[in-house]
Amino acid sequence: MKKILLLNKKEGETPLEALESFRKKNKEYKDAKMTYAGRLDPLASGLLLVLAGDAVHEKEKYLKLSKEYKFSILFGFSTDTYDILGKVQHSYILENVGMSELEQKIKKNLKFFTGKFMQSYPMYSSKTVDGKPLFSYARAGKKVKNPEHEVNVKSLKFFGIEKISRKKLLENIERRIAKVKGDFRQKEILKIWRKNLSVQHSGLNRGFFVADFHIKCGSGTYVRAIADSLGEKIGVPALALSIKRTKIGKWSRIEK
Repeated sequence: MKKILLLNKKEGETPLEALESFRKKNKEYKDAKMTYAGRLDPLASGLLLVLAGDAVHEKEKYLKLSKEYKFSILFGFSTDTYDILGKVQHSYILENVGMSELEQKIKKNLKFFTGKFMQSYPMYSSKTVDGKPLFSYARAGKKVKNPEHEVNVKSLKFFGIEKISRKKLLENIERRIAKVKGDFRQKEILKIWRKNLSVQHSGLNRGFFVADFHIKCGSGTYVRAIADSLGEKIGVPALALSIKRTKIGKWSRIEK
């Protein structure tokens, strides 16, 4: 029995669902002690480091490992979760912002998200305040100050922008949210997205912009929070459209 496993968490799964799926397919791990070192949001995919047997006692060591992600940012919307699995908070018609202008703004502001800087925990995260996870306050509509922590981004590369139509974007969102099980407000969120993306407006019909990135960062960095904050710097609402973890510490190859 291997003590360190690299699983491929699929879009729509929670880390626990990915772990339990592995148990079912690998009977030798049925009764083994197992835990994952580092979460991935339901709509994030990629490497999930799982510890088995005695290795579970070393979880804190593995939590501190650096990470790498490929991710894309959608410009024009922001949500309360900083990704598409959230309620739309702000929208912005990009009819007066060209692709080249947005590209220049992105390049100009990347410097604010490299090196060491303070990052607030997303309200929809498992960070605890007074013994309760932040998402429990957010769901109950209770106000609480979300704490900050220092993060370290070793590199943040921008690869370019492409346009996505209103129709394609809605199809993307519907298809991917349909993969998520459990209570993540899916019905309510889909209703909001359909309303926002079905409005007949010239700006909406022109489509939206999606930018691709690669990041190397220290433990504890929230990629979706970087997406939201970059949008604030630029002055255009933004969110993480997709996130894929490609490396954890020295590991980049999925074994199982």
